[in-house]
Amino acid sequence: MKKYFATTVGRLRLLAFLEGISLLVLVFVAVPLKYYFDNPSMSKNLGPIHGALFLLFVFNALHVGVEQQWKFKETTWKVLIACFIPFGTFYIDYKILRNISTDEK
Repeated sequence: MKKYFATTVGRLRLLAFLEGISLLVLVFVAVPLKYYFDNPSMSKNLGPIHGALFLLFVFNALHVGVEQQWKFKETTWKVLIACFIPFGTFYIDYKILRNISTDEK
């Protein structure tokens, strides 16, 4: 866990994981509870948390992109688009971010 706090890419990976989990729980648990079981409490609580994680991920992705000198058309846009797709942040972590964080050591 310490490796995720040591670098900006590590923190971005942690945010990607948290944002991805919050999106999955929101889409697959909170929304069905709200619409099928008429229980909006979970989506009311989780919605703002997911929104904050989403914004933190976007701002950190842009920060890391500038810091790492990513070419926007090659890397940055892929990382940013990933947070809109369920499982996208996990895929981007596996394909891009994991390789960058091991290069920083």
